[in-house]
Parts: sequence; C-alpha cells; structure tokens
Amino acid sequence: QVRLQESCGAAEQSGGSLRLSCELYTDGNYIMAWFRQARGKEREGIASIDHNGATKYKDSVKGRFTISRDNARNIVYLQMDSLKPEDTAMYYCAAEREGGVWNPLQGYEYNSWGQGTQVTVSP
Repeated sequence: QVRLQESCGAAEQSGGSLRLSCELYTDGNYIMAWFRQARGKEREGIASIDHNGATKYKDSVKGRFTISRDNARNIVYLQMDSLKPEDTAMYYCAAEREGGVWNPLQGYEYNSWGQGTQVTVSP
C-alpha cells in the first residue's frame, strides 16, 4: 500500500515563498507530482518529477515553482516563490509507479494521493 504524507500548509502574502514536502512510504521507483484545487475550480496538475529528476510544469507556475526530490528519503518538495493570490488552493501530492505514466500532469495517471494541504496567499 502506498501512503503519502504532506507537510502542513501555510498562509503567505503575495510575493512570498513557501515550501511543501511530501513523503512517500513505499519502495520502488515512482513518478511524483503536485496538484492543486482552488475553491470552485477543477483540480490541476502543476509539477511532476520522475525518479531521474526529469520535471514538467504547468505554464502558470513555470519560473516560480520548483519541484525536487530526495530519492534517499523518498521525499518530494515543491518550492513556491513569487506567490500570487491565485495560487491559493488545496495542494495534493500524488505518486505512481514509473513506466506507465504518459501524461504526468493529468490526475487520472495517479492512484496514490496525499490528504491535501491548504495554501493561502493574501494580496
């Protein structure tokens, strides 16, 4: 059974920075990703990273957010800089065994999800 544990969310002012982390409690090579869902909106994939460190980003976060991972500790990070109020959302990490993921920013690719953590950015 795959379990994901996210760090606590936080509130920050516009222009500030936050870092989220997510620990993966299982063995094997997994692609990991961050999704978010704002109130009243659909969930969207914002960043993914495979076991070798190859990354993908949603255009709206490129240049502001950085996904990284520590394979030895099975932790994935999301560094969020230059935060905007529109970044306010519930953030989820997700994981799936590598080899079968073709669209890493699509939620249907993932079977394992964290519980979500709230990020709030004030103007």
